[in-house]
Amino acid sequence: MFDIKWIRENADAFDAALKNRNAEPAAQDLIKLDAARRAAQTKAQEIQADRNKLAKEIGAAKAKGEDASAIIAEVSKSKQLQAETEEIAKQALAELDTALAALPNVPAADVPVGANEEANVEIRKWGEPATFDFRAAEHFEIGEKLGLMDFERAAKISGARFVVLTGALARLERAIASFMLDLQTGEHGYTEVNPPILVKDEALFGTGQLPKFGEDSFRTTDGFWLIATAEVPLTNLVAGEILDEDSLPRRVTALTPCFRSEAGAAGKDTRGMIRQHQFNKVEMVSVTKPENSDAELERMTNCAEEVLKRLNLPYRVVVLSTGDMGFGARKTHDIEVWLPGQGRYREISSCSNCGEFQARRMKTRYRPQGEKGTQFVHTLNGSGLAVGRTLIAVMENYQQADGTIAVPEALKPYMGGIEVIANNG
Repeated sequence: MFDIKWIRENADAFDAALKNRNAEPAAQDLIKLDAARRAAQTKAQEIQADRNKLAKEIGAAKAKGEDASAIIAEVSKSKQLQAETEEIAKQALAELDTALAALPNVPAADVPVGANEEANVEIRKWGEPATFDFRAAEHFEIGEKLGLMDFERAAKISGARFVVLTGALARLERAIASFMLDLQTGEHGYTEVNPPILVKDEALFGTGQLPKFGEDSFRTTDGFWLIATAEVPLTNLVAGEILDEDSLPRRVTALTPCFRSEAGAAGKDTRGMIRQHQFNKVEMVSVTKPENSDAELERMTNCAEEVLKRLNLPYRVVVLSTGDMGFGARKTHDIEVWLPGQGRYREISSCSNCGEFQARRMKTRYRPQGEKGTQFVHTLNGSGLAVGRTLIAVMENYQQADGTIAVPEALKPYMGGIEVIANNG
């Protein structure tokens, strides 16, 4: 959501930002809706002022013993006209809010301009991609050969884009999730939260998944939504609140199952665990003062990177272009891990600074010390990391010639003595 006053004063800049996001110009249409709203509100106020004068005239007429029936009738008409005018203003405001809610966030000034992912810019790389003296297999080849990854049985139960993990491979995924949570809470200062995974419309609207992207999520028959990311409940923890300045930044993290319909993903990553309807993810959310959000994005990205460093998984960090960013982001860092089986880097985390975009939708502010007014907070979110994709990266980078998987040193304390995952589980 946006400040319509800012749009009125910066119409050309607003449209230029929308163009960079592959969106049509909208400033003039928004300004017209706002003008209609303001005109109706002004008229309603004028009607009220006139009626106040009429009320005084009624009192004066009665004091003189004069007939005030004509003035009373005029007051009655005035009330009806004001109600009608206020309804016009209300409808104009609703149209304006609906139009504003459909527009993506304005990108930060330092975001590369481009139509799609081809314009993304690499910031840094870490680690050297693994080399093997045998053909590097993809994760589903490794898992199925071990008998610990079963897509066929999952399909019988739930359909395509589901998997059943068993034995040591199931334990390895649990170990990865526990390791991530311990790192983010124990060393990086995030507070662990166990949030609901069923949320209401208002929660999805607050973080920007509604109204435009409802098809990407699953909805229950009684109106709840299954979360596609813990960003939704974690960010909405502060919805509608006025926070104290000294309580910022707030940093929270959660491990949750996530559910995505993968609408529009037909034909993409149809084999394996890259693109599933159900997956686990450790999410990080920060709520900060505006002047600190750029630094917080760097910090959050570093927290996600540290997971891969501890697991010794090569990766690179890219800043997304204006045409590749998510709807609510003003700047996004993607972390891409090296997958030897595919011979390329694949996304494993996105860390985004949403600025005040979500805060406006959630009506979340903070009160600066020594000031009477309030300001919108800035919100950030990032994967720390996607657990399933981290499992894939571990399997492919730690695969051995005999088809087994070596357990990374950082995960051994979580594996109950298992150091090599073989087909005996």
